[in-house]
Order: sequence, then C-alpha cells, then structure tokens
Amino acid sequence: MYALYLKELRSFLNSLIGYLTILFFIVSIGIWMWIFPGPGNVLDMGEASLRVLFSNAPIVFLFLIPAITMRSLAEENRTGTIELLLTQPITDTAIILAKYFASVTLVFLALLPTLIYYYSIVELGDPRGNIDHAGTLGAYFGLFLLGAVFVSIGIFASALTKNQVISFLIAILLCFTVYIGFQFMATTLNAPFDYLFINLSIQEHYMGMQKGVIDSRDLIYYLSVITLFILLTKMVMQSRKW
Repeated sequence: MYALYLKELRSFLNSLIGYLTILFFIVSIGIWMWIFPGPGNVLDMGEASLRVLFSNAPIVFLFLIPAITMRSLAEENRTGTIELLLTQPITDTAIILAKYFASVTLVFLALLPTLIYYYSIVELGDPRGNIDHAGTLGAYFGLFLLGAVFVSIGIFASALTKNQVISFLIAILLCFTVYIGFQFMATTLNAPFDYLFINLSIQEHYMGMQKGVIDSRDLIYYLSVITLFILLTKMVMQSRKW
C-alpha cells in the first residue's frame, strides 16, 4: 500500500496538477482576504482574523477536491490498469486507502502555504499577535477534516465511472449535497426531520470547529462519513468482479 501511495503522490507532484491545485487554493483565498472589497476583506473590516479563510475555503474545496480525485479510479477504469492492480498482492481496501491518503496529503500541502496569511494576521494585529492561536489551530483541523471528507466522496465518485468529467460532476453534486443540501432541506422541513438533516450536514459540524471548538461528536461524524464512502467505494470495486 505504501508503494502505491508514493506512486499516487508522485503522480500529483511530478505534474502540474499538484502545483496548480496548491496555487489555485492560495490565490483564490488570498483574493477574498486582501483584494475583493467588502466585509470579507481583512483590511476593510479592520479585524485581525482568518474568518474569511475558514468561511470560504469549503466553497473552494467543493470544486478543487473533485478535480483532484476525478482521475483516481476513473482513469484506472478507462485504461484497464485497474485490472492489473487487482491482480497484484494488494487488497481493494489498500488500493482505495493509498489513493485516498495521496489525495488527502495534497489537500494538506495546499493548506500549508496559507500559514503565510496566518503570519500576516499575527503581524497586523494591534497589539501584535492579537489572535486566538488555539482557536485558529482548531479551525485549521476542522478544515482539514472537511477536506478529508470531500476526498472520500471524490474517490467514491471516481469509482463509479470511466469518465473523469462525469466523476468530477458527480463528486461536486455529492459534496454540495452533504455540505449545503442537507442544511437547506433542514430549513424546509418540520421536526423531527429538520434535526436529522441538520446533523447530517457537514456544514453544521464544521461551524463549531470553524470557531476552534473541537467536539468529539463532530470528530465521530467526520470519521463516520469518511469510513462510509470508503466502504461504498470498496463495494463498487468488488461489484466489477461479479
């Protein structure tokens, strides 16, 4: 599994895909924070805060992560190399996890350069360093977990088809539904269904962690969703053997 993980990670970093992903994420967040006028602009609102980063990054992830994962299994299915992989002494689960962790690593690498923004906010604070460091760390952790959930959804979507574009669109639809769709349905339904859909929404669980609050219920939710989509991906792969 480790060898396949390194192979997948190298395929990202030895091409423009990985670097364009990181660049796109940094630039899009930077534009919201420093260039676009309005309440989200750090200089306009006069507040030393990374609120804009943690509010807008999930929206960027909705499109960015499906673009990362769309080729993971779809390309293997199209070229037939998935059959070669399945004949190797490696389990379906190991194949899925290798591809999953490679994509998660790329998400982590995309988040790292945003520490430049964190440093800028620390320096701009009055007094210097006037920022909730522990809360910011918790929010970063929540954003990373959200990205990890989107990756699991993207890998699942990639397993469903041989076409990367279709995989991309399915992943966006699923990520959008889990992040915003359930929240929207909760506002249109009456109890007890509204409570059910609120708890199914990633956005609901992310909002607390966005404020730096790490709740065990949120952690269990994230891990459960990741596990669910990895198991669904495994079922799709095994169904091709029937």
